[in-house]
Amino acid sequence: MHKNNWRPSASIEQLKKRAQLLSQLRRFFESRDVLEISAPVLASAGVTDPFIDNFSTQFSFSAQSSEQTLYLQSSPEYAMKRLLAAGCEHIYSIGPAFRHEGAGSNHNPEFTMLEWYRSGFDMQMLIDEVSDLLKTTLNIENISQYSYQDVFLKHMNIDPLTATTDELIEAVKLKGIDLYNGFETLDNDDLLQMLFSHCIEPSFANHCPVIVTHFPASQASLARINSLDNRVANRFEVYFKGIELANGFHELSDANEQAARFESDNKKRSALNFPTKPIDQYLLTALDAGLPDCSGVALGVDRLLMLIVGASHIRDVLTFDIARA
Repeated sequence: MHKNNWRPSASIEQLKKRAQLLSQLRRFFESRDVLEISAPVLASAGVTDPFIDNFSTQFSFSAQSSEQTLYLQSSPEYAMKRLLAAGCEHIYSIGPAFRHEGAGSNHNPEFTMLEWYRSGFDMQMLIDEVSDLLKTTLNIENISQYSYQDVFLKHMNIDPLTATTDELIEAVKLKGIDLYNGFETLDNDDLLQMLFSHCIEPSFANHCPVIVTHFPASQASLARINSLDNRVANRFEVYFKGIELANGFHELSDANEQAARFESDNKKRSALNFPTKPIDQYLLTALDAGLPDCSGVALGVDRLLMLIVGASHIRDVLTFDIARA
């Protein structure tokens, strides 16, 4: 342990700017009559996504007959959707989220997430609101928007919706992307993600944020499939200056389809020799009760602050990063 690691990661000036940003975000939503809620960070289930791992702990005082495993939440999403199903219309949360993965320049295992949901909003309506928030907080005027298909055609001359596995493997090889375990376990989505992160994201201009929409249906996560083109999902992501800033959906409301996606996640986990994860039955019951037509988005507050103050490492905007926690 370094003798100065008792000190905060961020300077006092950055901590003041952090407080100013949190106040600005709350004013933004208050002006739009969006209700702030508090979601639990410990819950009975985590996520099944093969590439997200929750921290877990044993709860010895459970009403159950034995110890209960509880999961630190990677997002307040499931709890917020339960609130929407219970009658809330427009809600947001600012709070801690956790992901069990390595720390890096843009990620700390504990971070601050802003997440909000708007009943009656389709994907484009929410994109417009995200754009308003970014223009306000980043003091910018322009934001670009492209489809996932368009950026692949423009930068890779590949149609991600029709490309074969062999074509994608060839593109990965041509770009010299390292694959330590070969191609045997990789599907089209893995290959597309490699090409996107290595070849397309770096091409995004630094002078304004870029919003990418209509990801392949196989990457829908918790988004609805597009009603006009079932090859794509109503999902978008926001990028700026090399940082993935936000991920949003026109939310899936079909409980059966959501259960099938959770099961599919666990099958992929098994294929990758990852442990399977319990499925959040509270969420599925809430969806079955009726989730209103809504769109939602999660945005990294620490990453947004990095962009505002020009920080190159997330520790510079955190009170205490993981090395000092």
